[in-house]
Amino acid sequence: MTQLATRFRDVRLVRAREPLTDDAIRRVAPSIFADSAHASRSERYGYIPTCDVLTGLRQEGFEPFMACQARTRDDGRQDYTKHMLRLRHADQINGEEANEIVLINSHDGSSSYQMLAGVYRFVCQNGMVCGETIEDLRIPHRGNVVGRVIEGAYRILGDFEQVDAAKDDMKRLNMTSEERTLLANAALTVRFEQNPPVTAEQVLKPQRSDDTASNLWTTFNVIQENLVRGGLRGQSPQGRRTHTRAVTGIDGNVRLNRALWMLAEKMRELKTH
Repeated sequence: MTQLATRFRDVRLVRAREPLTDDAIRRVAPSIFADSAHASRSERYGYIPTCDVLTGLRQEGFEPFMACQARTRDDGRQDYTKHMLRLRHADQINGEEANEIVLINSHDGSSSYQMLAGVYRFVCQNGMVCGETIEDLRIPHRGNVVGRVIEGAYRILGDFEQVDAAKDDMKRLNMTSEERTLLANAALTVRFEQNPPVTAEQVLKPQRSDDTASNLWTTFNVIQENLVRGGLRGQSPQGRRTHTRAVTGIDGNVRLNRALWMLAEKMRELKTH
């Protein structure tokens, strides 16, 4: 198994080409295997470890290909803090992309079980999160959590047809230079709000020759990769040289990814109506 393991400022992360083993997950995300809830949780908190949910999902054919855990300054929360898994079902993988179910949880009260739809693009090893194409499922820590998470996984699995249709439309839609710049500027506003340190031209610059096409799907992927991974040379509002930061925190990454997907969807709607 070839693993792509990374340690960022805000998360510890591992992604692999083959399904992750429990040992591989535990090395970067021990909170997935917490043997109890954090001491701050009351008796009303229904503790269901994420590893039990993962076992149930595996039995249904869903396998984890990425795992990460948020960092915390409170050492007492390290084994309970927020974590994320990205899982695939065998029939949701093709040569270019794989549809993924994004599962987020914690055992310290900072998150309920949250499930979203995602897409992984192999050429750039880039994981996206779909916007409002599929609902954001949230499951509280009480009752039959495992059963409801599995039910939610199948709901998302059944709705991936909408994601695939959106991707196919985006691949067919060619973008003018003005439209590409418009989308890039909107994405910069989402990422930086005011005074972005880099230009639309920079975030439209592809990282590889495979991404030089001008269709909406490729344009969206180039913008997403550049904004999420960071590392672009820029200038602060005060005129200082700077580099854009990678968006590595679980919440920030999901929020930005969903917003960028929604921008691409809006452009798709404008060009098809």
